[in-house]
Amino acid sequence: MKYISTRNSQKKFSFEEIFFKGLADDGGLFIPERFYILNEKEILNLKDMSFQEISHFIFLKYSKNTFESNELHEIINKAYKNFRCKNIIKVNKHNNINLVQLFHGPTLAFKDVAMQVLGEMYKNLLSKSKKKITIITATSGDTGAAAINAFKDNENINIFVLHPNNKISDVQRKLMTTTKSKNIFNIAIKGNFDDCQKLVKEMFVDISFTKKINMSGVNSINWGRIVAQTTYYFYVYSKFVKNKNELIFSVPTGNFGDIYAGYVAKKMGLPIHKLIVATNQNNILERCLNTGEYKPEKVNVSLSPSMDIQVSSNFERVLYDYYKKDEKKINKLMKDLKDKGQFKIEDNILKNIRKDFDATSCSDDETCQIIKDFYNSNKIVIDPHTATALKISDNQNYKNKELFILETAHHCKFPNAIKKALDINTKLPDFINFADIEENFDILNNDIKLVKNYILSNISN
Repeated sequence: MKYISTRNSQKKFSFEEIFFKGLADDGGLFIPERFYILNEKEILNLKDMSFQEISHFIFLKYSKNTFESNELHEIINKAYKNFRCKNIIKVNKHNNINLVQLFHGPTLAFKDVAMQVLGEMYKNLLSKSKKKITIITATSGDTGAAAINAFKDNENINIFVLHPNNKISDVQRKLMTTTKSKNIFNIAIKGNFDDCQKLVKEMFVDISFTKKINMSGVNSINWGRIVAQTTYYFYVYSKFVKNKNELIFSVPTGNFGDIYAGYVAKKMGLPIHKLIVATNQNNILERCLNTGEYKPEKVNVSLSPSMDIQVSSNFERVLYDYYKKDEKKINKLMKDLKDKGQFKIEDNILKNIRKDFDATSCSDDETCQIIKDFYNSNKIVIDPHTATALKISDNQNYKNKELFILETAHHCKFPNAIKKALDINTKLPDFINFADIEENFDILNNDIKLVKNYILSNISN
C-alpha cells in the first residue's frame, strides 16, 4: 500500500516514510491511495479477536511492507502490556448510553491507545536503521503526556512538546513536566493550541530545518495515530453492538483525529450510521457543518481545554475524500484559509458530509450541568470532554437510539471542572504522584525563530 498527500497525489510514499515524516512537505496530510475494505467474513471474525489482535489485523493492512506479522505482534503486545484494563478499553452501559472508556493507559487519556503503539514502532524502526530523530509535537493537553510517556528515555529520540502556557489543566501539565528524562523538552508557548500547532506545521514545511534535525511528528496528523485509533471502533462493534444498522458514535472533538478514525473505520466497511462531532464553545466544526463556512474565530478558554481549538487539521483529510480526491480543490481551500482566514464548502459537498456527520456543542455551564445530571442519575463522574459528547443524548433525533459515547479522559485530570460541577475534590490514582517533584519546562514567545533556535541549541547540547 502506498500513500499520498492530500495536496499532491503524484508522489508516492511507503508507510515507513510517512510514519517518520508525519506531515507532507507540501503541508498536506498523508492518506493511503485507497482504504482497505473488509469483507463480511473479516468483519464477522472480529468478534473472536482480542483488542490486540484486531489492532494487529488492521495495522498489517496498512504497514505490510514495513513490519513482518510477527514483528507487529510483538510491537502491539508490548504497547499494551501496562494498561490497567485487560481488554484495553471498557464499555459501561447506562440505558441507551454506552460509555466507551479509553483512559486505562499510563496517562489517563485515549491518546495512550495510539501513542504506546507508535512508541514501540519507533523503537523497532530506529533500532534497525541506527539513526536518531527529533519529534516535535503540539498538545492541547493529552497528546504531550502520552507522547512523553511513550518516548521517554529513548536514546535515539529527542522529543519537544509545545503546549499553550496556562491553558491546560495543572494535572495535564504535570504529567508532562515532572517526567525526568534527558530526551524530553517541554515548551510552554505564550498563546493557544492553534499557535502551537501552527509553529509545528511551519517547522515541518521548512525542509532544510527538518533535515537538519531529522524531524518527525506524532500529532494526529501522523497516519499511524489514525490507524491505531480505528481499533476501538472495530472492537466496540464486534463486542458490544446489537443493532448493527444504527451504530452511532459521539466523539469529543478538537483536532478531528479521533472522529476521523471513526470515519476511516466506516470507509473500511464498519456499518456506522452517524458520527457526532461534539465540541465546546470553540465550535468551528459545528458551525461549519451547519453553514458550510469554515471560519476560525478567537479561541475561548474553557473547562474542556483539549478542545480549545479553532483549526482542526484532520478535517482536511475528510474534505479530500468528499471532494473525490480533487487535490486542486483542497489546495484552493487551504490557500483561502491561509490568505482569507476562511473557506466555503459547496452545498452538494456539505449535504454528503451531513449524511455521515452530525454536530453539537456545549457551553461551560451546559458541560457542568451534564456532569451533574449524569452523576445524580448514575453515581459516575465523567470528565468535561465526555460531557460534551453526552449532550446529543437529549437531541430528539437520538433520544431513544443506542449511543456509544467515547469517554476520552479520566475525570481526575480536570479537577477545576469537577469541583465546579459537583463541588467535590478529585483524587489522582495511586500510581500518579506529583508531590515534591519539580516541574521542568521553558516558557517561550510565539515566535518561530525563537522556537527553532531553542530546539537546535538543546539538540546540540
